[in-house]
Amino acid sequence: MSVEPETTTGPRPPSPRLGLLPMIIFGSRWLQLPLYLGLIVAQCVYIVLFLKELWHLASHALDLTEQEIMMSVLALIDVVMISNLLVMVIVGGYETFVSRLDLQGHPDEPEWLGHVNASVLKIKLAMAIIGISSIALLRTFIEAGNLGSSRASLTENGVMWQVLIHITFVASAIGIAFVDRFSDTSTRKHQEE
Repeated sequence: MSVEPETTTGPRPPSPRLGLLPMIIFGSRWLQLPLYLGLIVAQCVYIVLFLKELWHLASHALDLTEQEIMMSVLALIDVVMISNLLVMVIVGGYETFVSRLDLQGHPDEPEWLGHVNASVLKIKLAMAIIGISSIALLRTFIEAGNLGSSRASLTENGVMWQVLIHITFVASAIGIAFVDRFSDTSTRKHQEE
């Protein structure tokens, strides 16, 4: 006869009693709920924008040049990447700062959600921002190469600033990752002592 291991899927132990002030302070995390709900509304706006861009591309596909089609596709990719960023902030932020979603075992649980914390969320957000910035920079380079650019504000100085901002995003992400790795190493050393 084999003994089955105990599972941890049973009911949670009762929460410890909190005093009034700690209860108010801890409960204040729920003030972020309207912010996350607002981001869901922003996600809906991006869906409308995506459909508008897609409709424009599909309805004018025969009239557009290859470069114009590429610009439209890059605009669609940009909307998708910003939408992905919104999902990361909504789901990861809610899970990290407000309340658990209890998605363990759900077939659609995002892989990254199981080990998300404030540090991981910052790095993922930084990488998403770099991706969005990369798409915007690629669009700028394509438009700069097009002599008949429709953006009158596209100047050499403007392109230079956009490149510098992108480099700043990359350097910031590297800095965040370095500090995170350094703090993890320090924490592990202290735990071993």
